[in-house]
Amino acid sequence: MSILVADISISLDGYVAAAGRTPDEPMGPGGERLHEWMGSDEGQNLLGQYIGGLGAVITGRRTFDDSLPWWGADGPTGPARRPVIVITHEAPPAAPEGGVYQFVTTGIVEALDQARMAAAGDVVCVMGGADVIRQYLNAGLVDEISLHVAPVLLGAGTALFDGAPERQLPLERLSVVDTATALHVRYRVNR
Repeated sequence: MSILVADISISLDGYVAAAGRTPDEPMGPGGERLHEWMGSDEGQNLLGQYIGGLGAVITGRRTFDDSLPWWGADGPTGPARRPVIVITHEAPPAAPEGGVYQFVTTGIVEALDQARMAAAGDVVCVMGGADVIRQYLNAGLVDEISLHVAPVLLGAGTALFDGAPERQLPLERLSVVDTATALHVRYRVNR
């Protein structure tokens, strides 16, 4: 069965977006610093390795809406075109033709079931936003946590672990990759 990895970029002070988010600046002023690692050669190499074992992605509606202009029909994995399950209260009236998106309105468990089916045994990644990741953490469904810690203190914004987990969650460090643009850490959740 596919494992579920919560994967997200985060500031050193725990924020996944800066304060003051707008449709024109979905990461908030200065929030794009969290993703600078993706533009480096080291970051591209890490992304390529990660996408190689990735079967499907789960994301929330806000992340979908904010990211669609950059993702287009191919989704966050670009030419790899991994299926993207979008958790939402209501499917959008239109999605990119030929896109990789499926919309689930029946909750996180149904979204995970659909993602696991689409992943065919490969990794399922839940990314963006913080609320969706917290829901999976609090439901005890996350197997691993992968954080890309950017060298920035945002001071305010959307906190990843605000209210999650609801109980102590012991972790086992699996890997640490130190690059000039981020510290990439991965943990196994010990139940």
